[in-house]
Order: sequence, then structure tokens, then C-alpha cells
Amino acid sequence: MTRESQRDSETGSGSGERNELRPIDWTDSDTFARALEQSETREKGNCFEDFAEGDRLQHDPGLTLTRWGNEAWMSQTLNHDPAYWRSDAAAERGFDEPPIHPDYLTAATLGITVEDLSEKGGYFLGRTDVRYPGTPVYAGTELRVESEVVSTATSSSRPEFGIVTWRTRGKDAATGEVLCSYERTNMIPRREPVATDGGGSATAADADGDEEGSGLPETFVTPDGGFFEDFVDALETAEGRDAAVAYRHERGRTQDDVTVASLPLATLNTAKQHHNVDVMGDSPSGDIVTYGDVTRSTALGHARSDERTWREVGFDDEKFHTFVAPGDTVYAFTRVLSADNDASIDVAGTVRFEHIAFNQDDEPVYSGTRIAEIRKRTA
Repeated sequence: MTRESQRDSETGSGSGERNELRPIDWTDSDTFARALEQSETREKGNCFEDFAEGDRLQHDPGLTLTRWGNEAWMSQTLNHDPAYWRSDAAAERGFDEPPIHPDYLTAATLGITVEDLSEKGGYFLGRTDVRYPGTPVYAGTELRVESEVVSTATSSSRPEFGIVTWRTRGKDAATGEVLCSYERTNMIPRREPVATDGGGSATAADADGDEEGSGLPETFVTPDGGFFEDFVDALETAEGRDAAVAYRHERGRTQDDVTVASLPLATLNTAKQHHNVDVMGDSPSGDIVTYGDVTRSTALGHARSDERTWREVGFDDEKFHTFVAPGDTVYAFTRVLSADNDASIDVAGTVRFEHIAFNQDDEPVYSGTRIAEIRKRTA
């Protein structure tokens, strides 16, 4: 090989064109701005068109549920049930050690799915059929998550979005046991908007707050305590009257950097709504917003502080009505719907609640029904 041909080979100029790397001053603001304009963005997440009914997704990377993560979540959302903190209280409840709290488990299960399902953004329309196994989940469990597309639909009011519902299951990677499952529905951005007539074919989830309301009862009854019998007595007091067993909880939790950014990141929730102030500055909220499961868990923490919770059974009809931003304060309101003596253990009864989270302006931000086993006083 001649010296010239060797030089051409090294520089890639065999055809007469030189392909040398040009020195670029990336720190020059004008140069870098032009580079950004010419560059293509490697996007994350999926659009509405990427989902089809029946599709199955295995979400990576998964997450190991840790004592640290569990306690961080519980402490910041004011969930202070001693069975999840102290070994003696856990043993009294029948646990081998303080277990993983269902709220942290739910948030971790959803957080792992965000990159594949909802990172593109769009409204979180609701979640239902949230269920947990009868067996406890302990720190060190490796969580693997899978989802199935249940349905897709066109939004009649927002042509730039579609509506997708997924069924998600969080499993123990070692045993395959389902630890948490639910069905959730989101609006997901389309690559290309579709033409709509603006009416007629919207789903129920497409428009929040369209359900017909009812007048308030004349009287609100507050239980005398947090045992199962207290809820039964309150319901009996309200029976046959224009009354409801409903009350507000005193505590509030103002949203800060930990609740808005740190907690969702710890569950691998990568949605820009919680982390990218630059992007969210032009959004309706004007700022990053709190992960819905943080809002929910905070309100439930307020409610649980006024009851003797034995075990969480499940949740239904969960909706998020408006955003919660840094500086907003989350409060809670509860209505008791029913009480049943049957439960998985004799020392508890089953109570069905309706919980409303609201902000400092008394605006509802979350609502859902909850089934929980509540400890009996006479046990």
C-alpha cells in the first residue's frame, strides 16, 4: 500500500472526499442552538397508535421493594400504621416482619409501567379493580410488571388524544404470584390528530364530572372512634334519616420537592409531568405536578389516622380530577358506605369507604372507593 493510499484509507477519502471530524466549539451558544435545531430528538414513550387491543407488554427493568423505599413512602405520605414500622406490631397482626405497604406497592407497580404506557403524557382518567393478595409482601421482593391493552378508543372531544385502558399486574419475580393488579385508563397523545364531530361517541371516562349529582343530606354523622363497631354504630344512627356518615380529616400535607419529585423517581416513574419544569412551564399547571399515587396515598394516610385499619382489600372507581402542584396542600374527606361483619379474620370487619382528596381551595383532586378490614374493639 502506498503512503498516499494509506493516508486516504485512514481519513476515509478514497473517493476524493475528505471525511474528517471538524473541530466544533459546542460551548458557543449560537453554534449549539443551531445544532439543536438540526438534531432529531430521540423520543421516549409510545403514542396512541402504538397500542392495540390484546397487546401484552413486559415492563423492564423491574424494582426490588426495599425497607428504605417503603418507609420513605409511608413517612412522606403520613401513613403511620405501626404494623408497617415495628416488629412487635407486625407480629401482632400476623406478619413475620413489617411488610410492604399496599400504597407503596401500588405506586411501584404503576411507576414501572410509565415509560412504556404513559410517558408521552395525557390525562390519567381513572383506575379501578385495585386488588392485593391475601399473603403479605416483604422487603427484598423483586417486582416484575406486565400489562395488557384492554381497549382503545377515539376521544370525541380531543382529536389529538386517544383513550387507552390497560390491565396491569405486579408479580413476585421469584414465584410468579400476583402481588398487585388494577385496570387504568389514560388519554394518550396521537401522532396525528383525527377528525371528530365533538360529540356523541365520547366514553364515560372522556369527560370528568358528567355524572348526575344528588343533593347533600341534611345531617352528617361522625363516628365516635376508629374501630369497626364505631362505623357500624354511625351507620345505624344515619339509617332512616336524611343523613350520611361523612367527615373531614384534620391533617394536611403541603407538596414539596420530596413528594413531587423524589417519591415518583423512587418508583421509576419517569413522566415529565413530575420532573421537567422546563416543559411543564407551558402546561395548564405552570409547574411540575404531584404523582397521582402520592396525592392518593397522602389522603388515605389522613383517613387511616382516624381508623384502626387491619388490612387493605382493594380500591375501585379511582379518579384524579385536577393537578396538584408544589405548594398545594392535600386534605381528605371520607364517607362511610357500608360495614359488614365478615372479614378474613375474626378480629376485624369489612368497611367500604368513599375518599375525597381536596386542596387548600376546597377543590376535589382525587376520589375513589376503598374496601378495608377494620379492627374490632371487642377482639
